[in-house]
Amino acid sequence: MDDPQLMREIVGALIEDTSRQIGLIEMAIRDQDARRCARLAHYSRGACGNCGANAAAAVLLQLERQAAEGSMAGCLESLKALAREVDRLRAASEPRG
Repeated sequence: MDDPQLMREIVGALIEDTSRQIGLIEMAIRDQDARRCARLAHYSRGACGNCGANAAAAVLLQLERQAAEGSMAGCLESLKALAREVDRLRAASEPRG
């Protein structure tokens, strides 16, 4: 994009939405609801992929597959990796000055 301000806004919205989804996925894991976990991961994966957050999208794909297999322990580990990716995105999107 040629508009850095617009890009910051898009990334900011992605970070906010993905952070909210992390909380929802965490609740699904706690409830042992693999189906809801997979659905939430799928939704977030699409948003991340559309915005070019490919590392986060890859983690979400893994999480989605783990949920489909019923591996809630794996989902929890992937969720931790996703949180790290969101933190990395947040740091990279902060204005440098």
